[in-house]
Amino acid sequence: MERIESLEQYNQQIGGDGLTVIKFDTNWCPDCKNLDRFIGGIIENNQDKQFFAMDAEKFQEIAESNEVRGIPSLLVFKNGEKIAHLHSKFAKTPTQVSEYLESIGK
Repeated sequence: MERIESLEQYNQQIGGDGLTVIKFDTNWCPDCKNLDRFIGGIIENNQDKQFFAMDAEKFQEIAESNEVRGIPSLLVFKNGEKIAHLHSKFAKTPTQVSEYLESIGK
């Protein structure tokens, strides 16, 4: 999963008319590492979406403006707008994440 490394890249990725999923994480978060163990298969099953990762501490202002209160959090954007948000307590299993992404549609 490609990491977003700048505000410009973030704005470019969320601005499209397709669905963009951004995983907010940190390098020290155990739940983030757990999500990383199974997210690859979920990405393969959701080819209609673009996936990126973003450091919630490095981009604290973006995380706060999107109401990221826990990590990992999966946010879905379309046309520059946040349309869905899976909070960290609901992102612990492959089933939880898969059902969340399926509920968003295309």
